[in-house]
Amino acid sequence: MTISYNWLCDYLPVKPTPEELSVILTSIGLEVENLEKFESIKGSLEGLVIGEVLETAPHPNADKLKLTKVNVGGTEPLSIVCGAPNVAAGQKVVVATVGTTIYPQNAEPLTIKKAKIRGEESFGMICAEDEIGLGSGHDGIMVLDANLVPGTPAADIFKPAQDYIFEIGLTPNHMDAMSHIGVARDVCSYLSNHNDEGITYLAKKPEIPSVAQASTQFNINVHVENTAACPRYCGITLTGIKVGPSPAWMAERLTAIGVRPINNIVDITNYVLHETGQPLHAFDASKIQDNTIRVKNLPAGTPFITLDGKERKLDAADLMICDGKDTPLCIAGVFGGLSSGVTDDTAEIFLESALFAADGVRRTSLRHGLRTDAATRFEKGVDISNVPYALQRAVALMAALAGGSTASDLSDAYPKPVDKATVEVSFAYINKLSGHIYDPAKVIRILEALGFEILLNDGAQLKLAVPYHKTDISIPADIVEEVLRIDGLDNVPIPAMIQVAPSMAAQPNPEMVKEKIADYLASNGFNEIFTNSITNSQYFSEEVKATTVKMLNSLTVELDVMRPSMLETGLERIAYNINRKNEDLLFFEFGKTYRQKAVGEYEEKNHLALYLTGNKLPENWMHKPEAVDFFFLKGYVLNIMVQLGMQKFSWSESQYADLQQAYELKVKNRAVATIGSVHRAKLKAFDIKPTVWYADINWDEVLQLVQKSEKFYEEIPKFPAVRRDLALVLDKSVKFSDVEAATKAVKSNLLQQINLFDVFESEKLGNNKKSYAVSFTFLDPQKTLTDKEIDAVMDKLVQTYESKLQAIIRK
Repeated sequence: MTISYNWLCDYLPVKPTPEELSVILTSIGLEVENLEKFESIKGSLEGLVIGEVLETAPHPNADKLKLTKVNVGGTEPLSIVCGAPNVAAGQKVVVATVGTTIYPQNAEPLTIKKAKIRGEESFGMICAEDEIGLGSGHDGIMVLDANLVPGTPAADIFKPAQDYIFEIGLTPNHMDAMSHIGVARDVCSYLSNHNDEGITYLAKKPEIPSVAQASTQFNINVHVENTAACPRYCGITLTGIKVGPSPAWMAERLTAIGVRPINNIVDITNYVLHETGQPLHAFDASKIQDNTIRVKNLPAGTPFITLDGKERKLDAADLMICDGKDTPLCIAGVFGGLSSGVTDDTAEIFLESALFAADGVRRTSLRHGLRTDAATRFEKGVDISNVPYALQRAVALMAALAGGSTASDLSDAYPKPVDKATVEVSFAYINKLSGHIYDPAKVIRILEALGFEILLNDGAQLKLAVPYHKTDISIPADIVEEVLRIDGLDNVPIPAMIQVAPSMAAQPNPEMVKEKIADYLASNGFNEIFTNSITNSQYFSEEVKATTVKMLNSLTVELDVMRPSMLETGLERIAYNINRKNEDLLFFEFGKTYRQKAVGEYEEKNHLALYLTGNKLPENWMHKPEAVDFFFLKGYVLNIMVQLGMQKFSWSESQYADLQQAYELKVKNRAVATIGSVHRAKLKAFDIKPTVWYADINWDEVLQLVQKSEKFYEEIPKFPAVRRDLALVLDKSVKFSDVEAATKAVKSNLLQQINLFDVFESEKLGNNKKSYAVSFTFLDPQKTLTDKEIDAVMDKLVQTYESKLQAIIRK
């Protein structure tokens, strides 16, 4: 929310400095995020004075320059070298004296210094309008009114506007502060409760002067057909309107808060919006057929061209402002129509002030992608009692600034007047929740200053009528918040001792587990990526699309579903990097996937994805480039599991969409990861030529399996480990995982580790044969092992390999 200091002070009975006001606003919950000085002319013409050219003479060393004597109100005239073709004696001009900084429109600021130009001294500069920010003209110097007095500050003549602009970070519950009067109301509440004299300050709401009646009546009949979506609708007709530029004071105020002036009618509606918080809309009354306004819904698919010239297809839930022939004129509370908007030729207008239901405006605004100031206010809640006042305020301004006269009575369609909400709260509850003992009289003074009506006060309990502008107040805690913020959070004492109950948290902490693995991967050369969980449905097959979670209000055509897989968004990043010659990539990402299980039933899963392509290490003189491969990826996946305290893994071939050579990792019979090479067809869709290896780790399963070890350290074994090796000749179809499974069948507490350290293939071994060289590590932590004990286990292993795997032991 943007607030003008000068504008705000119009409604304050006292005038704090901008710095004081910044502190007040922040202390009452309207946090000032930025405070900037606004100048309609950069530099505000400081240092510039009116001068009189006394004489001119040709420059002796330059044909296009002139020597001038200029009276700037000092004891002696200034000698100034000027290159303007129109400079002449007797002119009143703007002079920048030595030391003055000027701000040209399309150049950097310039500080005027004493100079010697082609051998002649110059003590200032006679200015053109673009050189001091007054315009864009540069044909010559500015020639002013001959009656001006030399030495007069230029700022006194041109009166540049100066202001201070507050950027307020409003929370959603403070719709009542989305206007200058709303902010002034809160400031007055603060001032009333923070002065020693007991003075009550009230915001000065502008009075509404009487407006001339037009000689000819022009009535527009109003029919509200959907009163649930439009509880109150006010309107009035004005004739004799002259559309033109707004006066400077209004244009400057709108410009200061970032609103571009358009014309006096549109500017007045914007001005009243930012003054009162009530959105208005002006229609060209001559374009309203049958002199009738209907507030209704139209059939789905009805075309409507909005003010930006775009045709939009309406939804049946969109509330519309229509004329007597049901022609749509405006999307209620959101955006006007092209055909009924005010133009330079408009002479008769119908002015609307209404309250539209917040939920309907929000849905319509999102549905059509139209985020307007009006929609923002309606969707947060508008003061229903303020609807006619804002209309009358705009009418008075239009009469004064656009020559309008009222041609009808003010119509007010308000079939079901809304009663004020009521809230009951006890003083004890206020003290308990706030942590501060409040004097009941102070509580009542604060609430009355904010506009609350005391319906009941029995000394212990309050019954309050909530003002219409406080649409967020509904429960006792809301009342406590109001008291706290106006009295000041700094006034709540800090207790000497705080008592808290210990909270129970999941063990191990999921965030700490994630951080541990992220640190491990980052320290091993991986880069973490964050990709959008909203992606393009065209990446997926029709079968997958059938269960995707579709976006109802997608921002673009390319971002229309929640991702069912982590792979595609990662491939986007890989393609992006490869296209920029960054080809050796190790990426990891923690993210979520989404799936629709049934109508209204959705599934969300957490994943850790690894993406590898290119070389393992950068090429250098010590070793040749070596591409990442299946075993490189497998090693990192296993290390992640080991880092988390998991053991006893099993691998099996898997069918995984878009992967070839896919394998599934299981821990305790639970699938925790799938790894493999991305299918060429998938890579082609992203225009990726190198091989990409991908691991999809089910992070939800991993967190459930993580073991929280109570052992902080283990003593190094006192007794030596013993290694034995075997060379097994096997069929090529036998995998090492089969060897591991056979080894586990020989249950022995002495066998600590099995490792494959060589694979050999040769015709000498026999047709379709290969040799595995396997090492076995034995250890007994209680004593030194004997050959007899080890040989007994090795004999069992040999027998198992021969019987289950038809292995031949190489001698």
